[in-house]
Amino acid sequence: MSVPLSLKVNGKAVTASVDPRTLLVQFIREQLQLTGTHVGCDTAQCGACTVHLNGRAVKACSMLAVQAQGGELTTIEGLAQGADLHPMQAAFRECHGLQCGFCTPGMVMSAVQLLADKPKASEAEIREGLEGNICRCTGYHNIVKAIQLCQSGKVGAAA
Repeated sequence: MSVPLSLKVNGKAVTASVDPRTLLVQFIREQLQLTGTHVGCDTAQCGACTVHLNGRAVKACSMLAVQAQGGELTTIEGLAQGADLHPMQAAFRECHGLQCGFCTPGMVMSAVQLLADKPKASEAEIREGLEGNICRCTGYHNIVKAIQLCQSGKVGAAA
């Protein structure tokens, strides 16, 4: 049995038919072919599947696609404006805030939400705000530096 699903994804209207048991992350990756959203743990622990739904960061492995009905979904692919990276993406690149890159899309999406909620977050608040995202490579130092650079508004500025 399938149910109709209509929502906006990265600014474009999308209609689909989904099994009501389909997870949002499965819908994004398998039906929409937007593979930047990663499946890490399937238990909402690692944050690799973080996307924005109606302006809020959510873990797409912990909700059903039908729960997004009528919503506005932004994935990592929708953050950039054409060839121009979102400032957070540019900051991650500039500060080498990634190694293997697996956690990076979810980390970037969470970081964007973090600064939207707390534009003047301290280093401690940034680290606390990233608690729902796991990176097994970087030790978080450069991730925090990237978020602070984005926060400063100096992404791309000459050193």
